[in-house]
Amino acid sequence: IGGLAVGETQKEMFNVLDDLKEHMPENKPRYLMGVGTPSDILGSVKRGVDMFDCVLPTRSGRTGLAFTWNGRINIRNSKYQKDNSPLDKNTSNFNLNKYSKNYINHLFNTNEILASMILTLHNINFYQELMTTIRENIENGTFDTFHDRYINKL
Repeated sequence: IGGLAVGETQKEMFNVLDDLKEHMPENKPRYLMGVGTPSDILGSVKRGVDMFDCVLPTRSGRTGLAFTWNGRINIRNSKYQKDNSPLDKNTSNFNLNKYSKNYINHLFNTNEILASMILTLHNINFYQELMTTIRENIENGTFDTFHDRYINKL
């Protein structure tokens, strides 16, 4: 599905996906190009989309934005200068959780390339966990509950 996520609101995009759903074969994968926010992905999966591609996780990482299970974090924000907690305590990746918010904030403020590398890896890991969790919830028949819990949080 091309031509969506190019300026319309999320509600408009979801309305188009709702209208398209009955016209798409159920036995073929449904690919939505260029859609990448976690809430866009959740809402699109609810409407029958199977696959996505987007530069958002990497582009956001390079600019200081981290995706977490509790929402987005702009690590450049001064409130993280003294925050010694990990980016996302709910992530399963120990290697990424060993970096504190204040450390990554410092790296960004001193223009260290390691900052964008850490956030890019963190975001890719988050998206992998998100898609794995979506698949598990679909298989368990609990996707609607998962969707409703996270659609406005992510």
